[in-house]
Amino acid sequence: MTSLARAFPEPAPDRTATVGEAMLRIAKVHGLATTVGELRELFRDHHVHAAVIVAGRRLVAVIEPADLTAHRDDREPAMTVGLLTGRTVGPGARLEPTRWSMLRTGRRRLAVVDGDGDYLGLLCLKRSGLGFCSERDVRARQHDRVH
Repeated sequence: MTSLARAFPEPAPDRTATVGEAMLRIAKVHGLATTVGELRELFRDHHVHAAVIVAGRRLVAVIEPADLTAHRDDREPAMTVGLLTGRTVGPGARLEPTRWSMLRTGRRRLAVVDGDGDYLGLLCLKRSGLGFCSERDVRARQHDRVH
């Protein structure tokens, strides 16, 4: 259990809010040609906690910074270092139990997929652990980087 999870009591299940309501639909995706080196560069931004690799609409891999710590060639395809197990959630999952699970495991990002494995969006837990990033939050950060 992470220290953040210990700081918050386990919440009562919320029967109405779902992952699909909180997920980001504007999250950046990467294609099969994305390399380990490109993701190393991406992860220099402290807001980026996961990279999503897709083929068409199909989710292929979710890569976290720790996946790149092994001595790997920067030219290696990034999809070979990612995982799906434990890094995905369905859009109908209840939001509050999902948040609690993310706190317990220390995971800040989950890819949201439908029953066929198609990528729908990204669930992004805020650093505080108290809620999820909104598309407005992401747009504001993008605007701040440009200006």
